[in-house]
Amino acid sequence: MRTGKRHILTCIVLLTAMAAYTQPRLRKAEMYAGVHGGVLMSTVIFQPSMRNTALHFSGNGGAVFRYNNMKYCGIQAELNYMQRGWHEKISSTNSVTGSSGIYFRRLDYIELPVLMHLYVGNEHWRGFLNAGPQIGYCIHDMSQGAQSKTVTAQYGRVYYPFDWGIAAGLGMYYRSSKAGVFQIEARFNYSFGDVFDHSKQAYFSQSHAMNISANIGWLWEIKKTKNRTEP
Repeated sequence: MRTGKRHILTCIVLLTAMAAYTQPRLRKAEMYAGVHGGVLMSTVIFQPSMRNTALHFSGNGGAVFRYNNMKYCGIQAELNYMQRGWHEKISSTNSVTGSSGIYFRRLDYIELPVLMHLYVGNEHWRGFLNAGPQIGYCIHDMSQGAQSKTVTAQYGRVYYPFDWGIAAGLGMYYRSSKAGVFQIEARFNYSFGDVFDHSKQAYFSQSHAMNISANIGWLWEIKKTKNRTEP
């Protein structure tokens, strides 16, 4: 199963490289740097599945660097801070304290996505697709609230702080002549790495994070150039 995930990621990287290679080159590249951020909805997919889990609403943000050297295609690298997690509804009959409540878990990650940036449009308005692999590392772990007395493996420490997966987003932006680039993007992230121990003696065989975010961004073109293709 884990070998299959690596094959999927390898295919995505190869298809991304092939798509970029077939595009005509720009005479002069476009380079952008800036920031983005917004709201994040996240959860962790457990196997065996966990009942009564709910989405965790939090924030994310980071720095963006974009390099377009092909017509309709470029590359984008980011350094992001993401607050992942999940909520678990605990009934009074299953609670350690005998009362109902909500268990809250937040895992903070530093992530580095390297994405293919596909774009269409004119000099000012463009729509885009970002897609590619990402890696991350858990830097902070926080929990609060009631706990179940039946299944307790989800309350343990983060066994695998290193994370890897894929990201894909759709959005659009406006290129202003003086104020930079303003953009909006909706993005989906899925982790192939597990949060908790997945050994044979462990309770969970899988514990993958999944996130959906809505972000706004502000980028500056480092060196403004005319968008011309080679004949």
